[in-house]
Amino acid sequence: MAKKGSRIQVILECTEHKDSGMPGTSRYITTKSRKNTPDRMELKKYNPILKKMTIHREIK
Repeated sequence: MAKKGSRIQVILECTEHKDSGMPGTSRYITTKSRKNTPDRMELKKYNPILKKMTIHREIK
């Protein structure tokens, strides 16, 4: 059985890359605490395709 904890795995996807229309995607996998951050996460991460730091948002 899977362990039941407050930490879940989430996928972060680049917002600028999605809007630019270029092929490919920039995604990162991380974990977050359900209790401390119940809403969607937003972090600045490096996008290797655009070659700059961009905002990555949590997707479902």
